[in-house]
Amino acid sequence: MSKYIIEGGNRLEGIIEVQGAKNAVLPIFAACVLTDEEIRISNVPDLADVVSMENILKELGVTIKKNGRERILQAKDMISDEIPSELAKELRSSVFLLGSVLGRMKKATVAYPGGCDIGLRPIDIHIKGLRDMNVVVEEKSGYLYCDGSKMIGQEVCLDYPSVGATENVMLAAVLSTGETVICNAAREPEIIDLQRFLTAMGAKVRGAGTSRIFIEGVAKLHGCDFTVMPDRICMGTWVLATALCGGETVLKGGRKSEIHSLCCKLDKSSCHIKEENGIIVIKAEQGGRNPERVTTQPYPGFPTDLQAQFCAYAALSRGTCVVTETIFENRFRHVPELQKMGADITVEGRVAVIRGMPYLTGAEVTARDLRGGAALMLAGLAAQGKTVVCDIKHIDRGYEHPEETLKNVGAKIIRV
Repeated sequence: MSKYIIEGGNRLEGIIEVQGAKNAVLPIFAACVLTDEEIRISNVPDLADVVSMENILKELGVTIKKNGRERILQAKDMISDEIPSELAKELRSSVFLLGSVLGRMKKATVAYPGGCDIGLRPIDIHIKGLRDMNVVVEEKSGYLYCDGSKMIGQEVCLDYPSVGATENVMLAAVLSTGETVICNAAREPEIIDLQRFLTAMGAKVRGAGTSRIFIEGVAKLHGCDFTVMPDRICMGTWVLATALCGGETVLKGGRKSEIHSLCCKLDKSSCHIKEENGIIVIKAEQGGRNPERVTTQPYPGFPTDLQAQFCAYAALSRGTCVVTETIFENRFRHVPELQKMGADITVEGRVAVIRGMPYLTGAEVTARDLRGGAALMLAGLAAQGKTVVCDIKHIDRGYEHPEETLKNVGAKIIRV
């Protein structure tokens, strides 16, 4: 089992290339089954979750060629409408294939998806959205059996602006008859990237980035070339790493507007962030002042995927911060590990009260999920002494060789 050994206390200085977005590339991969023509995708990150999605697509009959960060996918000989259960349970994002396989095959079978154990993450919103489009969905023995032979465009009102449900309905609707309108749609930048990809394939989609998305069904989609957007969660993670350790880093490929909610929570007297000529420059002194409150919300609010990393930052900042997690009910699993390092954090339900400490001490800790693992990695970078982060397979799901990224800017971190 791989682990990180980190010698903390080093300032970060240098350039970081922002990887392609995990949460954009996975639904884009799923959308590739909507055409039998060749799709060429650039800026694909080298992640465990991407490999898992590729394995599922291969089982469905999709051919995939890899050339560095480029993938060439073709679903010309798609052989199955059943998403393999043993693979789907490894990857939460396998649920995106429900909409795209329905769009292509008009039926689909999928096991309930897996991924990080950070909460229930029910897919009832996905199911209701598909049922609103006349898809017959039967739930039995841990599987969903979907019949989309009578699928038609309808108004779909989501009870919550779920990213996954929004993308699933988009994928199901592009080849259906009539117009689908998604109300209370998620507004995340990854939704906009999926719209860009679908329109490049010939789909008629508009409104992404707002609460109403309009999809006019077409008879056929075609191949295209596409470049995946930068990963805003990685961007925010590297901003927080710089704020924790102090130093000056440059993020190439990022967009400050997509992490605006994070930038607003950082102490501007100790962390200066500006964007110029397509790069983001972060200048930070270790030990800012905590904001009074941080509450996770759907975009453009503070992202739940940066909550754990922000907890690590707050643990070493001055003052007290109250962090409220509104998205997932089990997303403070990193807190006991941070406490091993000396963090003063009290959790009651979905609320964490963080009292900043002058320093953290290196310890052996264990990653329980993707973003919690990233938080422990950041805490180790700033802690005194040696930190060992165990079970880093979770971090590999969302960060492309993060130890190399960090070593390039002065961190002392090795994988063993």
